[in-house]
Amino acid sequence: MKRHELLDHLRRHGCRLEREGSRHSMFVNPVTGAKAPIPRHSEIDSRLAVKICRQLDVPSIRP
Repeated sequence: MKRHELLDHLRRHGCRLEREGSRHSMFVNPVTGAKAPIPRHSEIDSRLAVKICRQLDVPSIRP
């Protein structure tokens, strides 16, 4: 799955970028306060994408 597809999904469900690191972007769900790092790879494994969605308490993305 492409990184931008995952980021679009997270933003549609209310998550916001908290900060940019050198290897990861940190996203936060302002409703729950949950945080998750998103790696800066152009391709993200679908299992990792599902795990990130679970960490941020948003509906799972389907590849």
